[in-house]
Amino acid sequence: MITLHQIYKYYGRQDVLKGVSLHVGPGERLGLVGPNGAGKSTLLGLMLGTVEPDQGEVFRAKHLRLGYLPQELLQLTGQTVLELAMDTGDGLSQVEAELWEVHQELAESPSPERNDELLMRQGQLQTAFEGLGGYDLEARASKVLSGLGFTAEQLSRDVATLSGGWLMRAALARILLSNPDLILLDEPTNHLDLESMLWLEGYLASSPASVVLVSHDRVFLDKVVNRIVEVDQGQLFTYGGNYSDYENQREARKKAQQAAYDNQQDRIKEIKNFIERNRSRKDRAKQVQSRLKMLETMEMLTAPDQDEAMSFELPEVEPSAKNVVELLGVDLSYGDKPVYQGLDFLVQRGDRLALLGKNGAGKSSLLKLLAGLVTPTRGRRLLGGRVKPGIFSQHALEDLHPDRDVLSELMTVAGLMAVSRLRSILGCFLFRGDEVFKKVKVLSGGEKSRLVLAKLLLSGPNLLLLDEPTNHLDITSRQVLEEALRKYQGTIVLISHDRHLINAIANKVAFVENGRVTLFPGNYDDFHRLWKKRLDPVEAAPEAPAPVVKDSAAPVANTASEAQVETGPKTQAQKRAEAEARNALYRKLKPMRQELEKVEAQVEQASATLDAIVREMVDPAAFADGERWADLSRRHDEAKRRLERITAHWEDLALKLEDLENRARAE
Repeated sequence: MITLHQIYKYYGRQDVLKGVSLHVGPGERLGLVGPNGAGKSTLLGLMLGTVEPDQGEVFRAKHLRLGYLPQELLQLTGQTVLELAMDTGDGLSQVEAELWEVHQELAESPSPERNDELLMRQGQLQTAFEGLGGYDLEARASKVLSGLGFTAEQLSRDVATLSGGWLMRAALARILLSNPDLILLDEPTNHLDLESMLWLEGYLASSPASVVLVSHDRVFLDKVVNRIVEVDQGQLFTYGGNYSDYENQREARKKAQQAAYDNQQDRIKEIKNFIERNRSRKDRAKQVQSRLKMLETMEMLTAPDQDEAMSFELPEVEPSAKNVVELLGVDLSYGDKPVYQGLDFLVQRGDRLALLGKNGAGKSSLLKLLAGLVTPTRGRRLLGGRVKPGIFSQHALEDLHPDRDVLSELMTVAGLMAVSRLRSILGCFLFRGDEVFKKVKVLSGGEKSRLVLAKLLLSGPNLLLLDEPTNHLDITSRQVLEEALRKYQGTIVLISHDRHLINAIANKVAFVENGRVTLFPGNYDDFHRLWKKRLDPVEAAPEAPAPVVKDSAAPVANTASEAQVETGPKTQAQKRAEAEARNALYRKLKPMRQELEKVEAQVEQASATLDAIVREMVDPAAFADGERWADLSRRHDEAKRRLERITAHWEDLALKLEDLENRARAE
């Protein structure tokens, strides 16, 4: 379909691509990976024809249909969302317009000769319209737009009213509906919520079109692609399989490259030693010359770049109170639009909480409520004792001083910390060597994000509130963030669409939907499994009461949304009766809640045991020792099965408790 042959591309003095070749065949789904600035978008431009090579050739199949989604779109106007998606650029609109003109002319009773001519043309146009999918295009467009998160009401909106993220989704729908032979996508998940991302994963994985995809989302790459091309220092390295396969193969390649380099260095040393020992001997002159010639003609290997271990110490954080931040009976509205009503929510010390939900569901509003950045219409926010919050948002990038260099900006929160230690920390955040003296104003978005995160962690908060911290970060930078958050000792509340990060960090998930917040134990994978089990019945039967988020040790009280409408003030007898009913319900359910807490502790213990075994298994020495590895594998399987059994028990208890609470309220 497309072949790049011996491509060279320069930008000023920078050699972006150095004699690279690449072929994309039918049905291939190829992921381009590499650091920001490595040349991934340049490769897409070469395939698209918007970038010309300085040397080399690009071959495209005849009549190749390309669909391209860039990172940024120009503002579009004059169409509804549905019209934009249906404007597939394949001549369908022209056929439809001519067909309408023919219908109009036929309605005017033309002459018999003209009538016959129009009827023939009408048949031709109808055949073409059907062949282009015109009769079911609107239905297909509505289905694709729905998969990408659009409601039926949004389909008639003017695209000029859309935010950048929603406009990107509409443009993506248009590309998918145009039935291209090859789809080129540059960071398509940046503006998608998790539900839309899952839909797009399934669509691309089952599409007959070839796909070339630039993404820093490791899970998305795992689900979609079947080949990885790494762009590294102007060269391309190809690996079969998805991203996880690539990581394993890349490590094997580096080990093989290092072994070959070491063997060559040993050989060179032997040759040089022979030359030095025999240089003055006439009877060995021929052998010496032969070895000198051997050195001259030897193709020198290079050692692979070593992935530096990210090892650094963060300041110890002061322990906070057990209840870090709590929302009590909170209402929040923006104008006439209510976001939360009667919300009760508690974040406790040690929580590593991920907020999930559709875009616009209220995740950022909840984070701002917890941070104290917005004031609720009603209700209270209680901040626990000794709590020191640290907040990351995209606005934090604007607070960096443009004329400071990276090191000076970090020093504003470093106190008396030695410069050598600061440079070591910056190195772990990928600012190495003279890069610490770069001015903030010349940093990329990803570099600014890394600097803000370094400042935030160094300032020593014991509560981190993070809103999309992986935006602008490439995969290596995301790994840095994961490592930093793993070592962080405080409490975390995180909004992110990066499932790999959530799996690595979270021990709880809060799902935000329709003004309600539902807590799930574990990381994203745990949530996804429980979400299907617990939320699908709610969606199928919307009249069922929603789960109420409460501290499991506290008595259950009705939320504002569940409160009964009273016609007048309650009497003392009524209030006493309601209080007695609540206390009776609390006493009735207390044993099950205690059992649930006991099983939760068992889940945490089993999870910690499994994590400890996994950490031991990643030690290369363990893999090299056959008996030790066999023992670890056996223990790993046992620990995993035990965790699955206890988690299943927890799920059953939680569902039974929820059912009893709902029945008690109904009575």
